Order: sequence, then structure tokens, then C-alpha cells
Amino acid sequence: MKNHKIIYWIATGIVCFLFFAGGMMYFFNYEHAHNFFVSLGFPTWLIYPLAILKILGAIAILSRKSLFLKELAYAGFLYDAILALVAHLIVNDGEYTPAILAILFTLISWRYDRLYFGTYEQKI
Repeated sequence: MKNHKIIYWIATGIVCFLFFAGGMMYFFNYEHAHNFFVSLGFPTWLIYPLAILKILGAIAILSRKSLFLKELAYAGFLYDAILALVAHLIVNDGEYTPAILAILFTLISWRYDRLYFGTYEQKI
């Protein structure tokens, strides 16, 4: 059980850091984010809403106040990382490693959340 706790907190810390830092970068380095979105073919109006959701998602996972919001955050993180991976592979810019890491650590965090804290159904 102690190993589950360690794995959970390491994976959760990494995934929350990746998404929180990404959201903050969208706010504090908008020009870079804008160019990044344009190069991937995404509309730039998504930058600020996505930044807010990334930050709120990290807070929802770490705070564990609402199981529904925590699950929604995990789903959003996974969806965002999969879309990022596909976009980077399509434009062939070689910048897909952070997306792969985000997918991996999101899945590990989500799985060990169930092993350490119990299943979602048992908590309702």
C-alpha cells in the first residue's frame, strides 16, 4: 500500500505540474502559445479557456474536494494530451514527448488513485 501511495503522489505531482505550468505559460507567454497554436492548426481563441481549465483541473485533482470534478479533470487532461500528441505527429515537429509523458502520468495517476484511495463507485 505504501508503494501505491508513493507512485500515486509522484505521478499526480508530475501530471499536475505539467498541466498547471502549461496553463500558466499560456497566460505569461501568450505570444509563444499563439505561435504554437497557429503552427498546430488550432484556433487561438482556445488559449485562455484552455489555460483556465488546465489550472482548475490541477486544483481539482490535488484538492480532492469533488470526485466528479476530479474525474472530469482526469478526462480533460487525457483528452488534451491525446489531441496534442496527434497534432504534433500530424505536423511532424518532433515535439510530441511532453504529450506522451502527460498521457502516461495521467493514466498512472488515475489508476493509482483507485488503488490508493479506493474505487470511484465506493466513494459515492
